[in-house]
Amino acid sequence: MRISATIRSLALGFVAALSLAGSAGAAEVRVMISGGLTAAFNALVPEFERQTGNKVITSYGPSMGTTTNAIPMRLDRGEPADVLILVGYALEDLIKKGKASADSRVDLVKSPIGICVKSGAPKPDISSSESLKRALLAAKTVAYSDSASGVYVSTEMFQKLGIADAMKDKARKIPATPVAEIVAHGEAEIGMQQLSEMLPVAGVDIVGPLPADLQKITIFSAGIATVSKEPDAAKALIKFLGSPAATPTIIKSGLEPIPATK
Repeated sequence: MRISATIRSLALGFVAALSLAGSAGAAEVRVMISGGLTAAFNALVPEFERQTGNKVITSYGPSMGTTTNAIPMRLDRGEPADVLILVGYALEDLIKKGKASADSRVDLVKSPIGICVKSGAPKPDISSSESLKRALLAAKTVAYSDSASGVYVSTEMFQKLGIADAMKDKARKIPATPVAEIVAHGEAEIGMQQLSEMLPVAGVDIVGPLPADLQKITIFSAGIATVSKEPDAAKALIKFLGSPAATPTIIKSGLEPIPATK
């Protein structure tokens, strides 16, 4: 009995030691991510954690702007970060400011802009630029984001359609909050944002992408923050997000994967 008890005690001690060793080797990877890739990212993180034993801690916010949770503002406040996932040109701006490592940038996905309406509402014809123009002029309220898609819609697309003046009083920029949520609550008839940001929101129907001659594809990229305390784990996460294993989830979320070049 004594020998059996001793063996059992040693075995339990060995298992405990293995457990401690595994947790000691695990890393906490802190991620700041903007809306475009969020749905796919949240679906993929559990598998990354299972494969690596690392723990992902995520903060969400726009790629740009001055709202409290915008990624540039978070970094300016000194919030910890390892991986930054946001609009490509916004990441490039952070690289120029010394907030992200230049050689760590990886372009992950292409994201088209789409249009949504409240669930059950009539879907406008957006099959051509002219039909979209008529739909926007007929709508009482239009909402667009304060990030990349909204910048394009408000500063370029309205001008292309010749309706910039007409949209001044009916179109509004939505800071931080997903545009589809505003539409779902009945605060806007038409919402425009990246398709991948609208698909996960309940209470809206997706009308479709912008017509081809008006479409603006946004690239979302990932990089490693210069303040990263876990650069190896950060690199592993970025590699996982760009791997073939992640492709089905990314496509399902309304994004087009960009093949890895390195």
